[in-house]
Amino acid sequence: MKQLTYIQLFQISFLVFLSFTLLLHTILSYTPTTHLLNHLRRLLHSHIRFSLSCALCALLSLLYYRYTRPHPILLLNYACYKPDPRRKCTFQLSEHFVCRSARFTQKSVDFMRNIYFKSGLGEETYAPSFIFQDDQDTATLKCAVQEAQEGMFSAVDSVLSKTQIDPGRIDYVIVTCGSFSPSPSLSSLIVNRYKLKPDVKTYNLSGMGCSSGVISIDMAANVLRSSTKVQYALVIITESISLNWYFGDNRSMLVTNCIFRVGCAAAIITNDPSRRRFAKMELVHSLRTHHGSDDRAYRAAFQEEDDKGNTGVSLTKDLIRVAGVNLSEHIKILAPRVLPLSQLVYFVYSVMVSVLTRGESKPVVPDFTTAFEHFVVHTGGKAVIEQVGRVLRLGDELTEPARMSLHRFGNTSSSLVFYELAYFECKRRVKRGDRVWMIAFGTGFKVGSLVWRSLRDSCHEGDNPWNDSIHRYPLKVC
Repeated sequence: MKQLTYIQLFQISFLVFLSFTLLLHTILSYTPTTHLLNHLRRLLHSHIRFSLSCALCALLSLLYYRYTRPHPILLLNYACYKPDPRRKCTFQLSEHFVCRSARFTQKSVDFMRNIYFKSGLGEETYAPSFIFQDDQDTATLKCAVQEAQEGMFSAVDSVLSKTQIDPGRIDYVIVTCGSFSPSPSLSSLIVNRYKLKPDVKTYNLSGMGCSSGVISIDMAANVLRSSTKVQYALVIITESISLNWYFGDNRSMLVTNCIFRVGCAAAIITNDPSRRRFAKMELVHSLRTHHGSDDRAYRAAFQEEDDKGNTGVSLTKDLIRVAGVNLSEHIKILAPRVLPLSQLVYFVYSVMVSVLTRGESKPVVPDFTTAFEHFVVHTGGKAVIEQVGRVLRLGDELTEPARMSLHRFGNTSSSLVFYELAYFECKRRVKRGDRVWMIAFGTGFKVGSLVWRSLRDSCHEGDNPWNDSIHRYPLKVC
């Protein structure tokens, strides 16, 4: 039997009450009049008028609430791009490309080899097409556009198929790609490919680093919340490696060659409450914090030219410290929104003790396992995962999806949080009602959080990127 909502129960109760009141009014209208009955009838008539006034006010309040309350923000479904197996980037292939290009000193080659072996990446990550072409060692604009098209078209085709949403119903297109912004824009590419309606609103996010996947979902949610109409947003999360390969000898820039790989994700977000029974998750909270006012945080990951004019992204030694410090600041804001009362009291008490002892006693980190069943931590690298685990006091079991995603797909930048979510689902770990914390870091320096509530148990899906390898995971990664 279908369970009634509180609003439906109120409506039924109101109708019963109204029917009973009208029945009393009818009976009293035909009752023989005596002094006692006249007095009783006057009292009941007063009661009826008062009750009808209260009922009318309640009904108007209910209608006002129903038509002005924010619509729920629902994740209908998502899809992750899985490149062709011929694009797998093994260590042997990577070393062959580096040596073939003859752009690096032997010290740089040895450094990259050492970083690769310590990175936590496996032998099945994916690289862009130019690395596999023997007749060229650098990418062209055509290669970059091809990389974008392959990832975006595959992910969008898949998510549209799974949600059965007609492209003509899409009201917003949000594309995030940190370091590739061609003209026409990537969102225009999507509009052209899927023949979207003329009044579709498009947004392109760039330069926001690995946090932009979380940020783009937050943006879609804010746009949909501000609308009084039922609408749909298509969010595409990608990154370009082709034009961002570094060919110099600056060690802080060489790291990106070792850990970044090809990946893309797409999601359909809606505020349509009638779609709730078809949706995967509901967005409960979102939070973005920006720490760029601090110079070290601002320059922790920075695109610049080396002394020979080669462009690259420098990952400084401050990056891990910055991630830990700013994560601590971020959770101070998030904690009151998500933690149970017992943990909040404990946290506030520890802060008071820290103030009274002038910093000799440090505030405790709340136990976030009391607020969430699953943690989706952006896998910026092995050291970043370990730092997040230390700050949040998460054991290896809770950081497992992050470490395994880094091993299987490498750092696909902003889309990797959805590859992690796909890991949970392929393992059938997400149950209805479970709370999922998705957190990511980006240049600037930014931290973003999404808190989801699962609306159904995870089930097998034919396009899950983990389908052919999940039986091998988890594995021990040195």
